[in-house]
Amino acid sequence: MNYIHTDESAIYHACGYSNDNSIYLSLGLESFLLTDGRYSVDASETLQNNHKNTKLIIDRDLISRAAKIIKKSKIKKISFDPKEWDHYSILRLQHNTDTVYVQKLDLSHKRRIIKREDEIKLLSQAVKLGAKAFDRFARVIDSVGIGKSETELNFLASSSMSKLGEMSLSFDPIVAIGSNAAKPHALPTKRVLRRGDLLLLDAGLKYQRYCSDRTRTVRIGRDFTFRTKQNFENKKIQKAYDTVRKAHDKAISKARSGMRARDVDALARDVIDRAGFGKYFVHSTGHGVGLDIHEMPYISSRSRTKIADGMVYTVEPGIYIPGQFGIRIEDMVVMIDGKAKVL
Repeated sequence: MNYIHTDESAIYHACGYSNDNSIYLSLGLESFLLTDGRYSVDASETLQNNHKNTKLIIDRDLISRAAKIIKKSKIKKISFDPKEWDHYSILRLQHNTDTVYVQKLDLSHKRRIIKREDEIKLLSQAVKLGAKAFDRFARVIDSVGIGKSETELNFLASSSMSKLGEMSLSFDPIVAIGSNAAKPHALPTKRVLRRGDLLLLDAGLKYQRYCSDRTRTVRIGRDFTFRTKQNFENKKIQKAYDTVRKAHDKAISKARSGMRARDVDALARDVIDRAGFGKYFVHSTGHGVGLDIHEMPYISSRSRTKIADGMVYTVEPGIYIPGQFGIRIEDMVVMIDGKAKVL
């Protein structure tokens, strides 16, 4: 297949290098990486080590140069993912060549849905580093976190989990206290953390560009940890928490390669429905993770994707009762020998 990418993760997966201004072309047996002079040294060195067969092109106008290469190749059709491109850029390409541009939605994500063995190792390492980062943040909360606002805690989470920038975060952490945790993607407020409060933390680290994603909901007591066994004084919160934990565990233990993604979603959703919290589970059960924090497969009630060995995805059921509390427990799993293994 002849194709063209502008997305950083798609380009990295294709040739082992990318930046914020590049185009990757695969035309028959030839491949080209186009970027500007700011990245010439880094791109050249990386391609020499990882992908010698990709020709590096340095230019200021990447679209015009790509159009010239495509025109010279006399390729009749080339595929692209419309999610990667703005309308103006595609029009420029079409105007300068006679090639037909064929839309292939999620072109790179579909190629990346089954992870290679080396990718699984990188993702596993990202998860392990992420778990250690949770432990670091727990110690920060114990030492200086009580009395701090969500805004301050969010800053402390980012700085401590990344080791002051030594490691990259997969995304901005979600740090939510009590009723604010009822918003699945809560933004930090001035609400202050007290002993006995419910705290939800959703965060992850990158390792060699591969992401991790993890969520824990805890009661902030003395010497607390981000383990999945938690005891809450409020009986309603405890019931909801135990339900989410049961849904999380079932969706992992009963998942099998060959099942539809929607059937994996149903494993978690049925537990929450039966406990009477169904209307408070407002998102899908999970999503794939790789070079991007959200990839295929999507573990949702509408997804007909067949789960297969080599897929890596999150399992993250939740219960969110507006004005009261929110609970989510999330881990990443990989399908191996037909079953889900927690990374």
